Amino acid sequence: MDNPALANILRGMEYNSDIVIVGGGLNGPALALALARAGLRSTVIDALDEPVRKNAAFDGRAYALALASVRLLDNLGVWARVADHAQPMLEIKVSDGHAGQGPAPFFLHFDHAEIEEGPMGHMLEDRFLRRALLEAMAETPLIIQVSGDRVIAQEVGPKGVSVTLGSGKVMSARLIVGSDGRGSGTAMRAGIKRTGWGYGQTALVAAIAHERPHNGIAHQFFMPHGPLAILPLPGNQSSIVWSETDETAARFAALSDADFMEVLRPRFGDFLGDITLAGKRFTYPLSLSVANQFVAERLALIGDAAHGMHPIAGQGLNAGLRDVAALAQVLDEASHRGEDFAAEDVLARYQQWRRFDTATLAMATDLTNRLFSNDNPLLRAARDLGMGAIGALPGLRRGFIREAAGLSGDLPDLMRG
Repeated sequence: MDNPALANILRGMEYNSDIVIVGGGLNGPALALALARAGLRSTVIDALDEPVRKNAAFDGRAYALALASVRLLDNLGVWARVADHAQPMLEIKVSDGHAGQGPAPFFLHFDHAEIEEGPMGHMLEDRFLRRALLEAMAETPLIIQVSGDRVIAQEVGPKGVSVTLGSGKVMSARLIVGSDGRGSGTAMRAGIKRTGWGYGQTALVAAIAHERPHNGIAHQFFMPHGPLAILPLPGNQSSIVWSETDETAARFAALSDADFMEVLRPRFGDFLGDITLAGKRFTYPLSLSVANQFVAERLALIGDAAHGMHPIAGQGLNAGLRDVAALAQVLDEASHRGEDFAAEDVLARYQQWRRFDTATLAMATDLTNRLFSNDNPLLRAARDLGMGAIGALPGLRRGFIREAAGLSGDLPDLMRG
């Protein structure tokens, strides 16, 4: 190797930090904070400048944070910074039907009162969560933030890794974590391939103001071309995630705000009174994309870099945060046992923990979308009867509520009560 400094890094003779995290969106900072609790030093690298990430204005983008994710953020000291901006989700109503015709007679109704832990989750705008994570990182001495620079190369050695930035700077660590989205450069440079497919659907996302209070109720209305989720925000506002075919979504996205509202109203209904647009509109193509491996030599993937799925159950960020909690726990336990936490057998524990859960969730969202995004009369009758049966069985209904709250499965310690 021609570069002596880089050679030293890869031989493990010197490190800038213990872990270098590529991607400073939401999961990356959350992981850095979780690792800091374990006494591990992180460098978080993001291509965007910090002021751009920190000073975002209201744009209607929001997340349905499951109770388990709220617990994680609370344990990381982040929830106290955003709690006043969050809207509890007290009920979820799921129905099936056609635009303008009202819901089918059978529907699902999940009420948080059926479980002891409290609200199933909270809605929180992107701008508040992003800012809180940045502020928490800035106050944590074990975290180095690198903004406005991107990784252009990475190298792995027997005891360390290095990343080269566009600025020419070289950062070193014992482990690299890719938190850089579905098109993860970290994964591609490691030769990790992905499996997935598109749905021929695009999500139209916006914030809506309405006359009547939503009372903390989230709605999921399944229509033949895709679902419409109406998710409560603080005050008389809701976030919508409306899935349509690519062609129709492109046509609706090109409409003026006034014309867009005209096509939304019959689908939204009048149960919340008159509705108006309360922010910008966004579109996102929908697909399933799962990394064939979550780990490689001295490398791990989290969040969308590991798995991207249909937003039909609102579990994208929640799945990423579960990655965060699981990886942090595996690395912490290995470190306390005196192991090399970046060793192959240690990272295999993380992959084993998260692969099955992720595959199950991806399959469930894929099948749900395929089952509901059609107008086949036999399938429609079967799914409506199925919803009626679930609604009539309290034990099964509570199981779905706990699933929505993120309380099922092998929970990492940071997500426990």
